[in-house]
Amino acid sequence: MNNTFLNMASIGDFDPLNLAIPATKVEITVSFCVLYTQGMGNKEWREFGRTEVIDNTLNPDFVRKFILDYFFEERQNLRFDFVKNTPHISLIPQDFLGQAFCTLGEVVGSLGSRLEKPLGGIQGKKCGTIIVKAEELNNCRESVMMQFCGTKLDKKDFFGKSDPFLVFYRSNEDSTFTICHKTEVVKNTLNPVWQAFKIPVRALCNGDYDRTIKVEVYDWDRDGSHDFIGEFSTSYRELSLGQSQFNVYEVVNPKKKGKKKNYKNSGTVTLLSFLVDIEVTFLDYIKGGTQINFTVAIDFTASNGNPAQPTSLHYMSPYQLNAYAMALKAVGEIIQDYDSDKMFPALGFGAKLPPEGRVSHEFALNGNPQNPYCAGIDGVMEAYYQSLKSVQLYGPTNFSPVINHVARYAASVKDGSQYFVLLIITDGVISDMAQTKESIVNASGLPMSIIIVGVGPAEFDAMVELDGDEVRISSRGRFAERDIVQFVPFRDYIDRSGSNILSMARLAKDVLAEIPDQFLSYMRTRGIKPSPAPPPYTPPAQPVQTQI
Repeated sequence: MNNTFLNMASIGDFDPLNLAIPATKVEITVSFCVLYTQGMGNKEWREFGRTEVIDNTLNPDFVRKFILDYFFEERQNLRFDFVKNTPHISLIPQDFLGQAFCTLGEVVGSLGSRLEKPLGGIQGKKCGTIIVKAEELNNCRESVMMQFCGTKLDKKDFFGKSDPFLVFYRSNEDSTFTICHKTEVVKNTLNPVWQAFKIPVRALCNGDYDRTIKVEVYDWDRDGSHDFIGEFSTSYRELSLGQSQFNVYEVVNPKKKGKKKNYKNSGTVTLLSFLVDIEVTFLDYIKGGTQINFTVAIDFTASNGNPAQPTSLHYMSPYQLNAYAMALKAVGEIIQDYDSDKMFPALGFGAKLPPEGRVSHEFALNGNPQNPYCAGIDGVMEAYYQSLKSVQLYGPTNFSPVINHVARYAASVKDGSQYFVLLIITDGVISDMAQTKESIVNASGLPMSIIIVGVGPAEFDAMVELDGDEVRISSRGRFAERDIVQFVPFRDYIDRSGSNILSMARLAKDVLAEIPDQFLSYMRTRGIKPSPAPPPYTPPAQPVQTQI
């Protein structure tokens, strides 16, 4: 996930420590809050920053914000410690007022990106409340759609006219130029009209509207030795004037200008249209209330091995999680932050069910087909372990029933208020490849994504084919509308040192990497805009105290 999703969020605007007013008035000095973050590979807490000191209030509203990089696909643990005003640079235990733990995903996934949590850390004492808000920084999110045409460009080809194209460069601080866009080639004309193209403003001028933008005009040659026709310079501010006399540019070839006295130009390039579009992000939808619905499907086929044997992929060791449980926990713990009710349907496939031994490819892990929901990832893990004790591993390995199960729900909510993610954990020996491809092609037009985690030593060629990164998946001549499948082999994430923590963090990162882009591609193709975020929270008015 090259991850284009490195958005920034600021955390702050706390309104903590809502203590009950004591009977006797006392003056309490509250100092500051210290934010700690945790590394991805280890559990060590590192200080990230401190707020300013605020005196004599139980309800400090800190001005200083913490600015963090936000990654959907990572579990970003945060710890807030509150301490009294102290001259010490190091924090001493007797100054401790309370602390709160959360993840950045919890804050972002909360209604209006506002999370309220009780402070703890002092046994038997109510320490108040922390309110954490996240706000995405406006990091030049505009894109611009532009179209250009050329007039009377120089003829460069001996037998024809010219095959012109444009190359755009943004200028850098050190006066160098970086290529940022190349148009298509328009064949055999001196008066080309190029297709409109869209480019992020950040890429065009790094958000600096007056920075020079250089445009070179070339005549395309098959052997790659394109002939230089000429160049001109402009700026975003100039272009933003749109179609006007200011945006007709003379294309100048400096060599020709130096040699010929009566040289005017090598033609002109005109801006035909200029349209600004604000790029909406994954966070805009989450803040607007879109819910991510997470469903788990686990492979209970006999190829996984007898769960009672240590060689089985489903072996329940008292000492460590098996591969299925590790994958489930790693991915589930991150995605659960975006699901408000934390209730997850958990399905199994490829087993014989008690009492009559019926083979099922779509059964509820909790044994309740009317209500397959489990409370949190811990509830899913518990249902998975209980299923292993009651069902008989069998076969074949059919994916299409569980894909169709989630697709039925996704098909009923196409307004952008919900998005469905199906996690399939499997040993990879698939039996219904043709039906699965058809199910994926059908689901590609729905608000859903499919994550496949392959466990065990099998060859996963079929899974790679379903992923569709290299060749878009098709069924009966129909191609998937968009790529909705992400496959990762679990064995690539098993740490040689046996450190499950690092394996799970890296697995979750790669597994979830494509979800925001897949989510956005659905919303954009359907023209669904994010709902406005709810209005900011305003605390209830304090009662006015009067003296009688």
